[in-house]
Amino acid sequence: MKLALPTVLSFNGGYVDTAGYLALQGLFTAHVTGNFVTIGAALVFGSSGIIAKLLALPVFCIIVIFTRLISFHLSRRDRPVLESMLTLKLLLLVAGAGLAIGLGPFTNGDAWPAILTGMALVSAMAIQNAVHRIHLGSAPPTTLMTGTTTQLMIDVADAIHGLPAQTGDATRLRMRRMSVAVLTFAVGAATAALLFRSVGTWCFTVPPIVALIARIVAKSLPRPQDAGPIASRA
Repeated sequence: MKLALPTVLSFNGGYVDTAGYLALQGLFTAHVTGNFVTIGAALVFGSSGIIAKLLALPVFCIIVIFTRLISFHLSRRDRPVLESMLTLKLLLLVAGAGLAIGLGPFTNGDAWPAILTGMALVSAMAIQNAVHRIHLGSAPPTTLMTGTTTQLMIDVADAIHGLPAQTGDATRLRMRRMSVAVLTFAVGAATAALLFRSVGTWCFTVPPIVALIARIVAKSLPRPQDAGPIASRA
């Protein structure tokens, strides 16, 4: 059960990032720093979407700050922080889906319909990133797989070389957890691509459903300790 929530979030991370990239002229909604690269590509090739990509990082940062501050507020009142944050993410994904279906397809990434839809999705993924750092820090990241894949390959190399007896079990457990994270992220990305090709912006109906599943899973977990600073994590 402890791994179920990160697994569901990883699927949505891959799905929303891919669907957003395909529908919104190359906008990364989860891996927002990737928009620095796509901004450069847009400038070179003259494609649209530069405004949304410039806005993505500041919007992402503002929502992460808001998420952390509201988590303190909820914790002081003994409210379920994790469930509340996942509910807010669910609402943003519902809004993003409604905007994508109602205003899409988006031929101009710099027009207000594309920007509004993109920022709703960026905000949802910002909450997911913050939730992971605050509540699921021991689990692999759910929206970015570069570091996870790097660590997984290091562990594979260590296993080939030979794991020390005192750390072998922990390393193998980490490998299993990271493998699940990468696989579910990839499955989410592939599913988004296939559905976008088949049904266009209607593919955005899937993330709210997955987010609802995550909300249900979170309700079954013990309430975490919500307040206090977060220790540095790799």
